[in-house]
Amino acid sequence: MSRVDSSVSRTATAPNQTQANGFNDISSGQFMKLLISELQNQDPLNPMDNSQMVQQISQIRSIGATDSLTSSLSTLRESQELVTASAMIGNKIEGLADDATAVNGVVDRVSVETNAQNTTRKVKVHVGNKTMDIKNIRTIRTE
Repeated sequence: MSRVDSSVSRTATAPNQTQANGFNDISSGQFMKLLISELQNQDPLNPMDNSQMVQQISQIRSIGATDSLTSSLSTLRESQELVTASAMIGNKIEGLADDATAVNGVVDRVSVETNAQNTTRKVKVHVGNKTMDIKNIRTIRTE
């Protein structure tokens, strides 16, 4: 009589989040590793069809181009936020401060905050001792 390890049965019956998402969250590097593994382990008597190979290579290029475009657009958005915030210096604004209080005053400076990993940036405007995310500004008026 064979015995099934309980950890194996738990894994099989309770898939984790990554398994549930399928290939939606796969990176181009992971996709490339899968393709190489597929090529190395294919049946030599029944190799992958050329059209399938071309299709997968096309998908790799598409993923790379999409990743590059996403990165470029993200950088452009961050730069545009900084330019927009800089143009507000000396202008009167109304909005919601980081501490959830109302702010009404003249922007005296702009700053950029990053997280510990330096992967995200937030553009902040300063009105006196109050700081607000640029996304929380409701009104901008010239003095």
